[in-house]
Amino acid sequence: MSNSPFPFSKKNYRLMLAGLALIILGFVIMALDGEPHGNGFLGLTLGPIIVLGGFIFEFYAIFAKTEKN
Repeated sequence: MSNSPFPFSKKNYRLMLAGLALIILGFVIMALDGEPHGNGFLGLTLGPIIVLGGFIFEFYAIFAKTEKN
């Protein structure tokens, strides 16, 4: 058992921030779509794939094990 007051390690928090950045990037890409109502490639394909990848990365960040010295 660790004496840390935080439930995750520094590695987990960094990975979670990277996943959050991916999610935000996906939404920004969807917003940049120039087609009406976001019906172009960026809004319907690329942006949602990046957002989904960000959420999957978040699950990995939560369950990632840390090395114990």
